[in-house]
Amino acid sequence: MTDAPIDQPRLAQTFAEVEDALLSRWPETKLEPSLDRIRAFTELLGDPQRNYPVIHLTGTNGKTSTSRMIDTLLRALDLRTGRFTSPHLERLNERICVDGEPLTDEEFVQAFNEIAPYTHLVDGSEPLPLSFFETVVGMAYAAFADAPVDVAVVEVGMGGTWDATNVADAAVAVVTPIGVDHASYLGTTPGEIAVEKSGIIKPGSVAVLAEQTVDAAEVLLARCVEVGATVVREGLEFGVASRVPAVGGQMLSLQGLRRRYDDVFLPLYGAHQAQNAATALAAVEAFVGTEPLGEDLVREAFARATSPGRLEIIRRSPMILLDAAHNPHGAAAAADALEDSFAFDPLIGVVGVMADKDHEGVLGALEPHLAHIVCTQNSTERALPAEQLAVVAREVFGPDRVSVEPRLADAIDRATGLAEAGEGSGSSIGSGAVLVTGSVITVGEARALLRRRGSGS
Repeated sequence: MTDAPIDQPRLAQTFAEVEDALLSRWPETKLEPSLDRIRAFTELLGDPQRNYPVIHLTGTNGKTSTSRMIDTLLRALDLRTGRFTSPHLERLNERICVDGEPLTDEEFVQAFNEIAPYTHLVDGSEPLPLSFFETVVGMAYAAFADAPVDVAVVEVGMGGTWDATNVADAAVAVVTPIGVDHASYLGTTPGEIAVEKSGIIKPGSVAVLAEQTVDAAEVLLARCVEVGATVVREGLEFGVASRVPAVGGQMLSLQGLRRRYDDVFLPLYGAHQAQNAATALAAVEAFVGTEPLGEDLVREAFARATSPGRLEIIRRSPMILLDAAHNPHGAAAAADALEDSFAFDPLIGVVGVMADKDHEGVLGALEPHLAHIVCTQNSTERALPAEQLAVVAREVFGPDRVSVEPRLADAIDRATGLAEAGEGSGSSIGSGAVLVTGSVITVGEARALLRRRGSGS
């Protein structure tokens, strides 16, 4: 960091004070297409993002799961990692991890206090102050430099070109499948959205491209040609050779860039997670160079993979699963995984969405798989009111398959009762389950609630 004399603001003493300071800034749901503020910020911090190589991820769905798998593989190679993901499920410090673990509350406070004086310099010199997201990105990059890490795994917040994380130049740029999300900011077709997301592909980088629609693939490949990036593509240079559902996850054979890896157990559900695993493997192979990874290392790393809030079993009897799908593409992937790996009858949905999302598309993707839906809402101002969601749900599901419980705790209780009673099912009582979905925030709040109940607190 620079040694320029600056006025020192009052230092934060607690995690809550840091959280309040960050949340008082411009919200991350707004996008102002400029890197001027974050560049000014990181320059004052000494450009910490240039102190280590970066694996940068964008895409519509699968970024966080793929980031976590990349992180696990890199740590298996005895590399010290930093990982930045967003949004968080339960607590803000989940976004910044070192060696696979979130910063502790004390470490998070320290990271904030180290960058806080520089935020005021940027606020005073730019037309708009630093946003919440820009500030947290600066914190992450500085924390990774201070650790120090051998490599940072960085997930974009939204898009690519104008995302605050894009002040880093990635050695490996990963693009997970592109669908339609954040349409008001990024575009209404995968091809339009790919234009913005392709911006993380930089000169000399390796672009690891998951399977894409034709229009998105054309945009991404054109960007690679433009900047001279090396390209590896799912289905050609790497991919899932085979997958079989198994107890607790699935067994995979993965075709990597250097060799095939057989008998890989992944404790996550669904074809989309197998695809994420193949993409993560290719990203790490591209990062380390020409030597293949050890087969035992790959098996051991993937066996430790976790992805909280992504078809996560949080309770049994009846089983309650959490999935953070918040757009039609993600909801369809989750629904396919449920059909693939489970035999619930009935499956009751608890759905709470954000008002700016395609909730009709989400409901349409879920409808064939849910016997009944309980419409609810999370605690944020962006949440669509439960009754408004129910209006659309009644059109999609029919009025007899829709209930409304605005409080999330009541919605989970209502759904649990329906699952235990076999609502809408011809099966025996006891084979039902509950799926909580529709929003990362809804799932995070449900996760915290159910974990408290499970601990007896």
